[in-house]
Amino acid sequence: MGTRWMIWAAFASLLLDQASKYLVIHWMQLWRVHSIDVLPPLLNFRYGENTGINFGLFANSSDVMRWILIGLAVVICVAVTIWIRGWHPQRWMQISAGLVIGGALGNVLDRLVFGYVQDFLNMSCCGFTNPTSFNVADIFIFAGAAGLIFFENRDKKAA
Repeated sequence: MGTRWMIWAAFASLLLDQASKYLVIHWMQLWRVHSIDVLPPLLNFRYGENTGINFGLFANSSDVMRWILIGLAVVICVAVTIWIRGWHPQRWMQISAGLVIGGALGNVLDRLVFGYVQDFLNMSCCGFTNPTSFNVADIFIFAGAAGLIFFENRDKKAA
């Protein structure tokens, strides 16, 4: 199978995202206490219910926006899968695509189950206090997108 790395990366990132949310938000009861300082100010847990997208965009929108965001994420996952399968790129390109897909599906699962994305990571540094939270899925989406950009040219050079 030419996409095995993508499938494994998607599965692993989805699993790690959901496990981290369960551990921090439910098991550590962040939903109840709303704030846990881990390594202040660098790393803190701050409970957030994100109904929008990054940085709170569309956060106060109707339930229709929830379904639009779910649909958009699914379309992106399908498009990335088709693109990767058609091209059969090297391992790092597949892993990057899998990170994007797994992260996106982690946030889709949250929207389906809760109606919002569960966020809990908050990082501040050097006198800057970050007012927003994010989650492990967001990290995977960002890292995967960066990998798709970085490794795309390497794949062409290798061919």
